[in-house]
Amino acid sequence: MQKAMVGIIGGTGLGDDLAAWMTHITRRTVTTPFGRPSGPILTGTLGGYKVAFLNRHGPGHRLNPSQVPYAANIFALKKIGVRAIIATGAVGSLRGNIRPGDVVLVDQFIDKTFRRLGTFFDAYGAVHCEMAQPVCNRLHKLAIKAANQAKIRAHGSGTYVCMEGPQFSPRAESLMHKAWGADLIGMTAMPEAKLAREAQLCYCLVGLVSDYDCWQMPSRHQQQRLLEHIMANIKAATDNGLRLIRQILQIPGLVDDTCRCRHSLDLAVWTDRGQIPGQQARRLGVLFE
Repeated sequence: MQKAMVGIIGGTGLGDDLAAWMTHITRRTVTTPFGRPSGPILTGTLGGYKVAFLNRHGPGHRLNPSQVPYAANIFALKKIGVRAIIATGAVGSLRGNIRPGDVVLVDQFIDKTFRRLGTFFDAYGAVHCEMAQPVCNRLHKLAIKAANQAKIRAHGSGTYVCMEGPQFSPRAESLMHKAWGADLIGMTAMPEAKLAREAQLCYCLVGLVSDYDCWQMPSRHQQQRLLEHIMANIKAATDNGLRLIRQILQIPGLVDDTCRCRHSLDLAVWTDRGQIPGQQARRLGVLFE
């Protein structure tokens, strides 16, 4: 059993399915300086690791993407000992070769969100984390290895546009996202990935493809049953995502304290340390551990 704890953030459809595979489960209620996370954190064992599972949308999927307390979620996971995160989330495809039911190991983002708390450090000072590679390159490669081992139809890269929502895109916007060179559209990856980097956590995102977004116009008959098709595709993609997560958790070395992600704050604080309020430094001390 690996001593380091791996966090798993479940998006649409994952939830109870993943918890069913865990053993020695305990339910933890965690408080943070940013309020309560989306719900209780389930800790236990899965594969070769201690794991902490958090349902992003809360019990009963009650939180829409703009209401998810991303800062509290990431802070809470770091606080209880998580050092690497495998996140999943439903996405629409902007490419014909990325089919509903596939999984995509995301490696880039375009952030269009505007209603969400995007940093831990507003009251602390000027903190500028490097985000050129917004997911952990080391963890991403291990996820690709796991997908190959499990023979899962997985795409090894993809650019994810994160929109605010909760409505889906108009068709003109979907076509614009395609023209930008994006591969996927979703509502939950940001600011989650940014906050994971600020918390010095390795972060990997598995996109679960539900549909082709609206750039590809469905027939009238398909449109009438569109949401039914989306939910069925999410179930297929979630099953693949579960298989992938279980395979990833068989690989040693998911947590590596020499990884660049684990030192993302080393040169990121630009504010003179003497100007940082002591109360804020203590409040956010967990992030620097």
